[in-house]
Amino acid sequence: MRFRDRTDAGRRLAQALDRFRGQPGVVYALPRGGVPLGAEVARHLDMPLDLLILRKIGHPFHPEYAICAVPEQGERVCNRREEERIDPEWLEHAEARARAEARRRRELYCTTPAPDVAGKLAIIVDDGIATGLTMRAAIRDARLRRPSQIVVAIPVAPADTAELLEAEVDHVVTLDRPVYYRGSVGSYYESFEQTSDDEVIDLLATAHRTRKPDVSR
Repeated sequence: MRFRDRTDAGRRLAQALDRFRGQPGVVYALPRGGVPLGAEVARHLDMPLDLLILRKIGHPFHPEYAICAVPEQGERVCNRREEERIDPEWLEHAEARARAEARRRRELYCTTPAPDVAGKLAIIVDDGIATGLTMRAAIRDARLRRPSQIVVAIPVAPADTAELLEAEVDHVVTLDRPVYYRGSVGSYYESFEQTSDDEVIDLLATAHRTRKPDVSR
């Protein structure tokens, strides 16, 4: 399966989540790439849109190779084998820098109070999954917010990774679960341009501005 772009993937994913329409909940997008999809899902389900801001920690000698993911709240999630080979002091400093950057991005992106998800449905959206490291950290972050259920929603994920995530949440909704993964999320998109900070800010502002408040929730 291929998607034209993130907006196309978001619209298709929103349709696949139609069963959750009408339930009280919050859509959490993972910036930056997950935000265009999260905006489509939140609009279709009539839920507020918020962010779970994760930061990856790259290997000290190969920065593009992620060995850990750090959520805004809760403990980091690491590739255990790689974590055991890294200097613990270096990793603690890297985690502190990652958390500081997550806080900076929260201040940059979010200009309205975070919606309360306690006792409600939390839907975590991203543009795709490879190893699942970042999503596992996002799940930990979401769980600390005390939702009644957690749903992971992604257009494409390797079949084995999706199965592992199903053991951690209530539902995993995907449009494609290839057994033989192509190696990168971008290979499943015709257009996979980087989402900018300005786009994230605009999408969040539009979602907040256009959604009618529901006092019953």
